[in-house]
Amino acid sequence: MEFIPGGVNSSLRAVEPRLVPVRAEGAYFYDMDGTRYLDYHGAFGPPILGHSHPAVTKRVKAAIEETDQVGVGIGPLEIELARKIVQHIPSGDKALLCNSGSEATYHAIRLSRAVTGRSKVIKFQGCYHGFHDALAMNVITPKEKLGQRDPLSAGSHSAVLADTFVCEFNNLDEVTQVFEKNPEQIAAVILEPIPHNIGCVMPRQEFLEGLRALTQKHGTILIFDEVITGFRHSLGGYQKICGVTPDLTTLGKAIANGYPIAALAGRRDLMDRFNTRTGGDVFWAGTFNGHPVGAAAALATIEVLEKPESHQYLFQLGDRMRAGLREITSRRGLTAEVAGFGSVFLTYFMEGPIRSFTDLYRNDAAFFIEYRRRLVSRGIFKLPMNLKRNHLSLSHTQADVDRTLEACDAVIGELKK
Repeated sequence: MEFIPGGVNSSLRAVEPRLVPVRAEGAYFYDMDGTRYLDYHGAFGPPILGHSHPAVTKRVKAAIEETDQVGVGIGPLEIELARKIVQHIPSGDKALLCNSGSEATYHAIRLSRAVTGRSKVIKFQGCYHGFHDALAMNVITPKEKLGQRDPLSAGSHSAVLADTFVCEFNNLDEVTQVFEKNPEQIAAVILEPIPHNIGCVMPRQEFLEGLRALTQKHGTILIFDEVITGFRHSLGGYQKICGVTPDLTTLGKAIANGYPIAALAGRRDLMDRFNTRTGGDVFWAGTFNGHPVGAAAALATIEVLEKPESHQYLFQLGDRMRAGLREITSRRGLTAEVAGFGSVFLTYFMEGPIRSFTDLYRNDAAFFIEYRRRLVSRGIFKLPMNLKRNHLSLSHTQADVDRTLEACDAVIGELKK
């Protein structure tokens, strides 16, 4: 803390117990004192194959030995990665590379404003889309601020905040009312198709289809932020699963199994507005965009995920974990809602159903955090922070899941006493 404010380089890493990871491999990471943790946090989701996956490491080493960032023209890894993204993402006629999900969503909003000539955007309570003022608001909002704009940071520009409307997820009527009250003013609607930043709140199919119809009717850009869902749930993102195709898609996290890279993909006419193309008038630049290390890692990750058995295995593990947790909470007589999709899972300590963020006020946050801290003490790492999701990777085994369920059962038994 003497040299780094608070002792961490990202605010969400400041959790108890404080750990100093020094090595990560497969489904595990190791603290500096030698303690091994079975990792379900997975850095908020990137290492979908598992930490330090051999295929990724091999591809990254090859890239490092050949080149670093030259910063002019375009390299073959960048071309191949863009081709893969366009191949797999339904909305992706073209793609551009950047470095983080925050960058991708920032560019998506700016592009939407340029294309429509409008300034206002709609986001949803509970969804997180990065650190920039237009979207960094109303994620885990305290009850007393619900219904108000709730910026994540001091210093956010009031005029920018005022151009963002916050609606309830799965509530199409509320979105419709915002459009009716602000005719020809909404540039974009952006959402996580599954709000994973508050765990896992599943979308109603008619809600997603309704957003698509509503935005098309009003000439508004529909953006799916698939930084979490993209590649983790399907190589085509959740849009491939639900059959609803947005205009723009942001990608990150699991795209490169832990290496920093992100992307924006979308309709040809929209993407051609960027000034990477002659005549484009929307700025896109970045010193590290398309860095060969990130591009190499992404290509290696995609190649593994292109095997049909990869996602099948992830979904099977997820089903096994969720079924086990439901059996434990039921047998223990605990009021709980086991949620998740694919390789994402978590247990809310509350009564369902869960349709939007406001339902999650019923979650017993103190129990949620203490439950996870006791699991950490047993070598099972689920981030001890309220509402945060857990992730399985291809490196997790059925034996890992069984061991985890035994620990969960024991901890819940302790807490019930």
